[in-house]
Amino acid sequence: MKVAIAPRLNDANLDANQISNQRQLAIALEAIAAPTETHLPLNLCLILDRSGSMKGKPLETVKQAAISIVQKLSPQDRLSIVTFDHRAQVTISNQFVTDPQAIEKQIKSMKAEGGTAIDEGMKLGIKEIAAGKQQSISQVLLLTDGENEHGDNQRCLKLAQLAAEYNITLNTLGFGSHWNQDVLETIADSAGGTLCYIAKPEQALLEFGKLFDRIQSVALTNAHLLLELPSKVRMAELKPIAQVAPDTIELPLQQEGNQISVRLGDLMIGKPRVVLANLYINKLELGQQTIANIQVRYDDPTTNSQVILSEKMPVLINVQQPYQPATDESVQKYILALAKYRQTQIAEMKLQQGDISGAATMLQTAANTALQLGDKEGASVLQVSATRLQAGEELSDVERKKTRIVSKTILQD
Repeated sequence: MKVAIAPRLNDANLDANQISNQRQLAIALEAIAAPTETHLPLNLCLILDRSGSMKGKPLETVKQAAISIVQKLSPQDRLSIVTFDHRAQVTISNQFVTDPQAIEKQIKSMKAEGGTAIDEGMKLGIKEIAAGKQQSISQVLLLTDGENEHGDNQRCLKLAQLAAEYNITLNTLGFGSHWNQDVLETIADSAGGTLCYIAKPEQALLEFGKLFDRIQSVALTNAHLLLELPSKVRMAELKPIAQVAPDTIELPLQQEGNQISVRLGDLMIGKPRVVLANLYINKLELGQQTIANIQVRYDDPTTNSQVILSEKMPVLINVQQPYQPATDESVQKYILALAKYRQTQIAEMKLQQGDISGAATMLQTAANTALQLGDKEGASVLQVSATRLQAGEELSDVERKKTRIVSKTILQD
């Protein structure tokens, strides 16, 4: 298993007369399997909310969605299920899926009652999934419909960071309209996963299926992007790097010797993870110049190998006089995707500060950016939110959640 690295600049040419230039560097990364290599077994843990608010159709549809996952697993895959109300319990201990009917029977027996303690569920879930980590892809699906009323949100975030350290990916699913978006999003972002929104019970099966398909494409884990910059190139000081596909996430960076390190998490086959870096370049000599060297450090569970380093790949730019732009439209789309996300974030901040007019203006701007991007569904959601604020109306919980979700990704049927 190897890593494919594809760097692209928003403009591959540079004006030799300019003292300082700014460039956006998009780096697409994905796992590449040899023809003889097969998918690794999954080590999957479902952490499911069965509090009283899930009673009736919500819990029944979640049961159906969980059973649909069981039916897709093979005897080589491992599964554990943890359920929680104001306490947590292991419903299915970590085991190979050799008797799916027995597992389905256990799922069907789940009943809704009590309050909500997400951190208790996370604690047990991480413990269960840790039992089957060897030579497998370890993924958690955490679903809840409510606030962590009997738990500690800070403990949830610490558990998410612990999961990331142990190479366990946490995906979160918010069910209905009363869950805490900030908490679930931070859990997913911290542990390299994705946030899904199940607005209505009948969407549970679809969202579980889409998330499972994404999990099945994971081939390499614990990936870090390593950037080595020459003396005349530097990263932007404010928000220097972000992931822009498959969804948008601000990424923290660390200095490791002469390299900048950015943790990416899992790498998938056929689904590139794209990172956008903001670079400032001082005046360079005429001709082709190297403005960065890219390397990826990762683990390969197929061989139980850790800390593998890819070959270094140079990023070249043409320094010209006279200068002729060489714009890359694919990078421009990534720039717009990040702009849409950040504009929506500013709108949320203004809304929290009570600046309704400012929030409406930024959401309108984000809607226009989505249209430029070709994201018609996202533009529609953002426009509706902007229009409601302009009319002096408040956004409902559902509208706030939809607004955040479409800011992070381009929705697809």
